[in-house]
Amino acid sequence: MVHGSGWWGFTRDTDARPDISTRLLMRVWGYARPYRKLIVYVLGAIVVKTLLDTMMPLIVRALIDTAIPEKNFALLNLLALGLVAIPALGGLVDVWQRRHSAIVGEGIIRDLRCALYGHIQRMSLRFFTHTKSGELISRLNNDVVGSQRAITGTLIDLITNVVTLSITLVVMLSLNWRLTLLAAAVLPLFILPAQRVGRTLRRISRQQMDANATMTAQMQETLNVSGSLLVKLFGREPEELAKFSERAGKVRDLGVRSALVGRGFFVVVGLVAAMGTAVVYWLGGYLAITTTTFQVGDIVAFAMYLPRLYGPLAALASARVDLATSLVSFERVFEVLDLPLEVADAPDARPLPPVAGEVAFESVSFSYLDEVAGETPILTPREGDASGPIRPITSRRWAVEDLSFVVRPGQLAALVGPSGAGKTTVTYLLPRLYDPSQGAIRIDGHDLREVTLASLADAIGMVTQESFLFHDTLRANLLFAKPDATEAEMMAACKAANIDDLISALPDGYDTIVGERGYRFSGGEKQRIAIARVILKDPRILVLDEATSSLDSESERLIQAALEPLMAERTSIVIAHRLSTILAADIILVIDQGRLVEHGTHSELLAQDGLYARLYQTQFRLQEATAPIAAVAAPMISEN
Repeated sequence: MVHGSGWWGFTRDTDARPDISTRLLMRVWGYARPYRKLIVYVLGAIVVKTLLDTMMPLIVRALIDTAIPEKNFALLNLLALGLVAIPALGGLVDVWQRRHSAIVGEGIIRDLRCALYGHIQRMSLRFFTHTKSGELISRLNNDVVGSQRAITGTLIDLITNVVTLSITLVVMLSLNWRLTLLAAAVLPLFILPAQRVGRTLRRISRQQMDANATMTAQMQETLNVSGSLLVKLFGREPEELAKFSERAGKVRDLGVRSALVGRGFFVVVGLVAAMGTAVVYWLGGYLAITTTTFQVGDIVAFAMYLPRLYGPLAALASARVDLATSLVSFERVFEVLDLPLEVADAPDARPLPPVAGEVAFESVSFSYLDEVAGETPILTPREGDASGPIRPITSRRWAVEDLSFVVRPGQLAALVGPSGAGKTTVTYLLPRLYDPSQGAIRIDGHDLREVTLASLADAIGMVTQESFLFHDTLRANLLFAKPDATEAEMMAACKAANIDDLISALPDGYDTIVGERGYRFSGGEKQRIAIARVILKDPRILVLDEATSSLDSESERLIQAALEPLMAERTSIVIAHRLSTILAADIILVIDQGRLVEHGTHSELLAQDGLYARLYQTQFRLQEATAPIAAVAAPMISEN
């Protein structure tokens, strides 16, 4: 028995018998319900088209048994016209039906894709750090398209087969009930192979989706600028090609296997249909020879009806399995839609009132380890995935532990500590990218879990360690922070971030395309653009995670001079590795192993001769000796 691994602890038994629960069908119908009027039109068109197709054997029967023997040219002309008119009319009905089916299918795929995209957007940062983006894209593309096929393909075919079989049986019984029962006697020969093959195809279908997701994940990781650069720098093109070839080969092998299984089934079906047809021809010929009530036209009509009998019979024999197989895509989409939101608005969440800017951490502890956070295990590795389970960011039980401090409105707080101490985690907790495992974080006395995420996002502006830019124009990237900003506001923000001269010198100015992840600009230029973006947002609370780490001293001096008046009226929390920033801080928070070990001003912390004093001696003393302290920090130094 083969077991496939799902996301976040979901485990699927891919060899189980097909399961079509009422709950699943009702949930699928929930997405189809807005299109129920169009679905009624489609069903009506299917009935009309089936009735038209059913008339063709009757016309041929009349042609052979009546028009030709009686030499009735008028009837002959009329029947010949019917042989042309009915297919033409049926074609028009079929086009009309397929148009409305396409509207339904494309509408459902749009609604489902938007629901899936929206839900993924609301997932916590933990979800994205533990999930391959290629797998997300696979779910949004391949699985959603598969869901569309389940609606416009499998379900429509199921309904068409039921209607066709019902009408065909009625007509055949009216012609000769004994011959009809004989033709239907081969039905058991359809059922057993159809069910077995259907279960096999369902299992292969799941394996194909998983294999495609794995292949897409590799493409997503290695065909972007960062991944491609890493592959080239380490000369790993052959290894990556070999890995991709192996995964593409698995997709190929599954495709070949699916094709062979399906073709083998149709060979069996064809053989059974041939047996039924031979029996009907023999018995029909016998009746035509020995009786006067059964004529040659009846035999021909029966022969024309047989494909319309055996085709739907074969399809309906495995209808449950076929439907379950086609609904695999819905199951995979619903797996993601059912993932709980780790960080979400509380039912009674209120917008954050106008913010003064006091930030308080009250005995805050947080862990990236899933079992501590009380979360379902994340991403059980797929069969054959050598990477193993994804490890958390830190091996410590707590990334931050029992952390308490207060930053007053308008203060600049510098976070200082060794690498991996938990500084970035503090900045991620403030905008609720994660929720603390214990304790509370408050802004102006309001617990962040009691206010809406939208109002919290409006109050906080953040420049992260990695400055990300969308593959769009500079203007679009800047206006991402404030879509209704004026041209003057945008230019003022860029001037404050010391990036306006560079933009003005570009041929296309603010309409310049920044490239994938902004790689057309240097690291320092990207950071200045990111700083301009947060300045344009004009938040009450600023969070800067090593925001000037990629800048030269002159650019840093100009940016800090521009940020000083902005910070003067706002609460600012900065992860600082430069002495000038630390000296300018109203309070320095020294973090080690996730704990707040010291806090105070520069001079106070030096006097304590603790961790900060050691960091100063090893990291910051050299800066003081080799570069003048920024003029903007001088007033703060004298106060300390």
